[in-house]
Amino acid sequence: MNACKVRSFLDLKDHAMQIPSPSTGYNEFLLNGQFCEAKQTSSQNPMLFQFHCQSCFLVQLPDIIHSSYVIVEFDNGSRWMLDFCMFAEGSKNLREIFVAKKPHVIHFRSPNLYPEGIAYDPSARHFIVGSLHHRTLHSVSDDGVIETLISDPSLPPNTTILGLAVDILNNRLLAAIHSDPPLPPFNALAAYDLRSRQRLFLSLLSSPPSDDNLRPVANAVTVDFKGNAYVTNSLGYPEGNFIWKVNPDGEASIFSRSPVYTQFPVDRDAPHSYCGLNGIAYASKGYLLVVQSNTGKLFKVDAHDGTAQNVLLSEDLPLADGIAIRRDGVVLVVSHEKLWFLKSDDSWGEGVVYDKTDLDVEKFATSVVVGREERAYVIYGSVLEGLTGKGGREWFGIEEVRSEKDGEDEKTWVYVLIGLGLAYFLIWRFQMKQLVKNMDKRTN
Repeated sequence: MNACKVRSFLDLKDHAMQIPSPSTGYNEFLLNGQFCEAKQTSSQNPMLFQFHCQSCFLVQLPDIIHSSYVIVEFDNGSRWMLDFCMFAEGSKNLREIFVAKKPHVIHFRSPNLYPEGIAYDPSARHFIVGSLHHRTLHSVSDDGVIETLISDPSLPPNTTILGLAVDILNNRLLAAIHSDPPLPPFNALAAYDLRSRQRLFLSLLSSPPSDDNLRPVANAVTVDFKGNAYVTNSLGYPEGNFIWKVNPDGEASIFSRSPVYTQFPVDRDAPHSYCGLNGIAYASKGYLLVVQSNTGKLFKVDAHDGTAQNVLLSEDLPLADGIAIRRDGVVLVVSHEKLWFLKSDDSWGEGVVYDKTDLDVEKFATSVVVGREERAYVIYGSVLEGLTGKGGREWFGIEEVRSEKDGEDEKTWVYVLIGLGLAYFLIWRFQMKQLVKNMDKRTN
């Protein structure tokens, strides 16, 4: 039986009271000057409550309750409201029940995991996360149950698993692999069969030498409908802004190295200035959307020839990291500070940030993914802590992030539908009234 809180509001003959509930399980509220309790009486029916008075003497209650509602809040985040209306003569419903939910929050425990990337497998209905310190990939359920999905000890020791993507059509999991000093440079894309959980290939991602002696970083990955994978190199100075392409057979090449990536100035003294191209997502119309961390820019890349153009946005996206696209075309971009909601009316020649939400900076969000029911989730992997070598953390999180503007749009459509329904009802009522009058005339 879930613990719950009950909050009550009663309108008793022009006398209104609102009493908070400080406890769980039992809840006190004031009814016409008398303290009462609400106790959940059935685990099978979560809405069945027994309301009774604490005092042993009788108090005459009013014979009319104008209106009242009871809000029931459960520990799992669900919220129910039972609404009573006694004075709406001719209304359809005397009482109504509403259900709402808080944003979904998942906590999972895996010592020293520090996941940077996240993907969602719609077939298995679970999230998949990697690790900065382990050569393993893990599934995370909606309830926070974590299991080792794939363990690949054949990878070089102490390699890091960064970006992840699920190839739905081919039932594959793609993972960007990278090694940090003092290990030798190593960048690769690993492909795993989600049924057998066996590795299909490991494609080495080669790159030209850098004048700054900075190592390339295979960071984010996405996949198109043909099974081609695209991996960003996040070495952010001019030599490093490019995208690899890996075909379904595991053959890798440098796909896009547009001069557009280097046309914007970079403050090399700023934090994370070395990080260039980062999150990448494939759009169904045949192009890629790529964010650049050290400039805050968004690029549209042709998936056929690799040509790129800067997307004109209403504002920059500083330190942008991960990116995802919803089915309705809304683009989600995450940094460790914010989640931006973007949309475009011209297939991303231009775009606008229509909403943004502040995130928990200390938890250091790095990736965003679209989960069930088109919900946006960010991974809180405390990656900065893991990179600095502090280590020791056991708990990590995946949290749903909502746009208030999306909720406003839904409310607008509800109001529109209600208005249309009301208009239809009034027209029907007027027609019926005219019909009755005509019938009366014929009868007379």
